Amino acid sequence: MAFSSCEQSDPPSSNANEESGDISFSGYNWKIKESNGGLMGPGLNYFSKNSGNVWLDQNGCLHLKIRKDGNRWLCSEVISTKEFGYGTYVFTLASDVSTLNEKVVFGLFSWSDYTFTEAANSEVDIEFSKWNNPYDTFLLTYSVQPVWFDNPSPYVERTRRPSVPRRYLRTTSTHIFNWTPDTIKWNSYDGDYPTVGSSWASWSFDKSNPARQKLEGGRTSQPVVIPSPYTTTNARMNLWLLGGLPPSDSAEAEVIVKRFEFIPR
Repeated sequence: MAFSSCEQSDPPSSNANEESGDISFSGYNWKIKESNGGLMGPGLNYFSKNSGNVWLDQNGCLHLKIRKDGNRWLCSEVISTKEFGYGTYVFTLASDVSTLNEKVVFGLFSWSDYTFTEAANSEVDIEFSKWNNPYDTFLLTYSVQPVWFDNPSPYVERTRRPSVPRRYLRTTSTHIFNWTPDTIKWNSYDGDYPTVGSSWASWSFDKSNPARQKLEGGRTSQPVVIPSPYTTTNARMNLWLLGGLPPSDSAEAEVIVKRFEFIPR
């Protein structure tokens, strides 16, 4: 199976440090999340910037890995040093994401640490997971925060899990969300951006939906329909474990991202 020159590979001996980040990928600098010994969200998990967790291969593709180190499972996340706002976020994957263990979540999303109250952390998501159900066949999730999964009556209108044949997730695929003040639109495609094939999954969310509050850690946000980006909003990609629990098959997990692009509105 070909993945446009990106393939599973061993990590290099070290990451290439950039002046304003830990690695440079797809024309942007990225910081790598590091737990420094403590548990962190999402999860809660241990995150590592070790080159065995996050690295670039010889073709410039980004590898994120969950790996076991002693008694700990170490997860991965990269955070753009550049801030982004309204516009189109493009992620091209170069690995099979159809076989991730049910404990594993692979996320592509926008985020701000500083906009919880006003904009539910400015979060728009594309995620791949079985969400703790090994028999789940809905592997792709689009969502916009706030999403309150623990609510007995969850905000079901704020998330969509399209039915996607597994063959589309086993080869190179491109996943996009276009974020404006009035609408967010998601699309997933075969192939490498911008020469993608037909869209095989899509969803649109607009301001006709009710405002919702984000509840987290005893805090409550203001009601939000479509969250706004702020000057502190960046792009992120992560690979993590639900509840910080080990994969049920005790196997390490790895994903490969070939490309990220942001197109301003």
